[in-house]
Amino acid sequence: MLKLADARLLEDRDLARVRSLLEADPVVACMVASRIEDAGIHPRRLGGELWGYGSTLEGLCFSGVNLVPLRGGRDAMRAFAERARRHRRVCSSLVGPSEQVLALWDELAPEWGPAREVRAEQPLLVMSEPPQGRVDELVRPVRPDELDRYLPAAVAMFTEEVGVDPRGEGGTAGYRARVAELIAAGRAFARFENDEVVFKAEIGAMSRSVGQIQGVWVHPDRRGGGLGTAGTAAVADRLVRGMRRTASLYVNAFNVAARAAYHRVGFEQRGTFSTVLF
Repeated sequence: MLKLADARLLEDRDLARVRSLLEADPVVACMVASRIEDAGIHPRRLGGELWGYGSTLEGLCFSGVNLVPLRGGRDAMRAFAERARRHRRVCSSLVGPSEQVLALWDELAPEWGPAREVRAEQPLLVMSEPPQGRVDELVRPVRPDELDRYLPAAVAMFTEEVGVDPRGEGGTAGYRARVAELIAAGRAFARFENDEVVFKAEIGAMSRSVGQIQGVWVHPDRRGGGLGTAGTAAVADRLVRGMRRTASLYVNAFNVAARAAYHRVGFEQRGTFSTVLF
C-alpha cells in the first residue's frame, strides 16, 4: 500500500507560490490572504501555521484560531487531518469552501467530534459595483471612545450567530480587545440612535482586493424595517467605492430574510462555504 504523502509546514521560500494561489481566487482566500499580506507565512508572525500538500501546493490549509482548508482534493484533506491530529484541537471552527471543509471534517470527526453544529451550506456572496437601493447615510465608522456603547451589540450578535457568549470561559478581555482592534482600524460600523446601536456590521478580514463583511446585526426592536438592508449597503459601499475592494460575505442558507436583503443590496453568489463549530 502506498503511503499517503505528508502535509508540510510552509516556509518563506514558498511565499511567492502561495501568493499566486491566493490571488487566483481572492474572494475565497480573503481570510487567509489578509493575514499573509500583513505578516508573511512564518508561524510566529502569522499567528498560525500554513500547510501545503504536493510539490506544486495542490493543497493549502491555514491552521490557527480557525482551521481553513482553501484547496485540495481528498488526499490533501487526509494529509491535513493527519497533521491536525498530532496535536490537541485549538481551533474554534473549520471554515472555508464547502468541498474542502466537509471532506476534512469527514477525516477529523471520529476524533474531534461531535461538533456543536455543522453549517454545511453558506452561500458566498460578492459585489464589485456600488450597491443598489438605499444606502443608510447614518451608518458610520465607530469611534474608539464608543467602544462601551458598541460592545453590547457585538456580544448580542455573536451570541445569536454562534450560539455562545464570547465572554464565557474568561474570554471577556480577549473579545473586547478584538472589537477594539476593529474599531481602531476603522472596520466597525454602526447606526446609533439615542446612544444605542440599532445596526452594526464589521469588515472582519480585508486583503488588498477583497473585504469580508461579518457580524451584521439589527436591534431586535427594529427588525423588519429595512435597517439591515440599508446598513449593509452602506458598509458595502464603503468597501467598493471608498476602499476600492470587492465586498464579500457568507450567510447561512436557512437565513432566508438575510439572503433576500443581501440580494436587494446587489450581492451575487460566487460559491459556497461550510462551517463546523466546536
